[in-house]
Amino acid sequence: MIPWAQGAALLVTAAGLVAAPAAYRMVGDARRALAVLLDFLTAAGLVRLSGDLSWNGVLTAAAVIALRHLITFGLTPSRSGSAPGARPWVR
Repeated sequence: MIPWAQGAALLVTAAGLVAAPAAYRMVGDARRALAVLLDFLTAAGLVRLSGDLSWNGVLTAAAVIALRHLITFGLTPSRSGSAPGARPWVR
């Protein structure tokens, strides 16, 4: 792996670990704060991929993106269970 890509991925991950609690304090919604963290982790995975153009790097980035989509989908509340007149959660 290229050293600058590894350092950049580490910085993006650290920024996500700082941004997620900040997002929770600002918005008060754990689902949105987790989405912020997962977005940063996705970005870190893509930065790592830019420095490691191997199949392992591609599979790792694909796994991070798939996991982000699965978790985000699992956190989305169902519309049938919402109260009448309630606003559905918007990403």
